[in-house]
Amino acid sequence: MKTIELTDRAEIEAAIGRCPYCMLGLVDKEGKPYVVPMNFAWEDGHVFLHSGREGKKVELLEAEPVASLTFCDGAELVWMHREMACSYSMKSRSVLVRGKVSAITDPAEKRRALLLLMRHYTQEELRMSDVAVRGVCVWRVEAEEITARSFGNRPSEL
Repeated sequence: MKTIELTDRAEIEAAIGRCPYCMLGLVDKEGKPYVVPMNFAWEDGHVFLHSGREGKKVELLEAEPVASLTFCDGAELVWMHREMACSYSMKSRSVLVRGKVSAITDPAEKRRALLLLMRHYTQEELRMSDVAVRGVCVWRVEAEEITARSFGNRPSEL
């Protein structure tokens, strides 16, 4: 099975778009990794995230506003020879995004980002109150580095 690098921006963005969540990786004050699943939206090289106003990830993002995000699209067990364990692989695509994080504080920008995030999950026309917008943290991650791979490809699929 082969692993190949994905370089086509449309293919990378399509893989991100198929993901139901991403994994947000941060580093705490002791240098220990901290990784949590997050809902997200993707637009024009930016990832948008939201959460409550308090908690460990809020503290970590305020202290060190950089992040690593992992997206994984698909998980299909594939093999070259059914009876050979070493020929098995998990067919999937992964995208790693690294970048600077900035808090979105302008109410209109927050609302736009939250609606963008909701559009990732539903096509319903949604409303949100000003109180709801004020009650959450919203961040923009500027994608400074994007790497992507396709795993578990058979030679005939390359």
